[in-house]
Amino acid sequence: MNGGNAASSELSRLLTIMAALRDPKTGCPWDRAQDFATIAPYTIEEAYEVADAIARDDVPALADELGDLLFQVVYHARLAEEAGHFTFADVARVISDKMIRRHPHVFGKAVAQAGMWEAAKASERAARGARGALAGVPETLPALTQAQKLSARAARVGFDWPDAEAVLEKLTEETAELRAELPGADPRRLADEVGDMLFVLANLARKLGLDAEAALRGANRKFTRRFEAIEARLARAGLTPAEAGLAVMEKTWAAVKAEER
Repeated sequence: MNGGNAASSELSRLLTIMAALRDPKTGCPWDRAQDFATIAPYTIEEAYEVADAIARDDVPALADELGDLLFQVVYHARLAEEAGHFTFADVARVISDKMIRRHPHVFGKAVAQAGMWEAAKASERAARGARGALAGVPETLPALTQAQKLSARAARVGFDWPDAEAVLEKLTEETAELRAELPGADPRRLADEVGDMLFVLANLARKLGLDAEAALRGANRKFTRRFEAIEARLARAGLTPAEAGLAVMEKTWAAVKAEER
């Protein structure tokens, strides 16, 4: 069996399994009870687990996580089919048509042009009735990713800082505004100012050609690695972090950090 036939056979098998799980009489009670809203959080979680496997360069885990994510697509398609909305075949057809439409330089005679992808997406949004430069940015995106997409859309119509240095100046301004709110300690005002700072940082990442979400995840992994190293060193000394105190932990942190350089 060649690769294409194998993929078709396994996909058909997966669709059959999904139908069996949702069977009104013999299916799994849990699977039968789900709907789009209850499954959506699992879909998001599986997408993050795919990203995590990639970040860890764990190829065997990636195959497994991609399977979990594919199952989520199959699940939603099955729910839609049962409701009479669309089928998995419709999902595959729509994305295939979209990719061909967005790549005329590959599947047609047109020459690739800068911005062609975004122009095609804008045309598709307009066809759906979406209006405005920010239309179509999902509310459910992680906040940093959403901020970066919103600012990128605004930048395409000329609403942007000229360079990263200008964004840093804006960050200094937002830091001063947050500092001014500290004495009053109004949670709503503090949240507003911290939000402004995070939005500016997402813009800074964009201007530097970085993914803000990935940058923060990298920082999270680095913090986890270093803090666990602190805990291990303290444990060898017979201490817990609470027993060691902040001064000792900061000294140990500095040592761990220096060894990583």
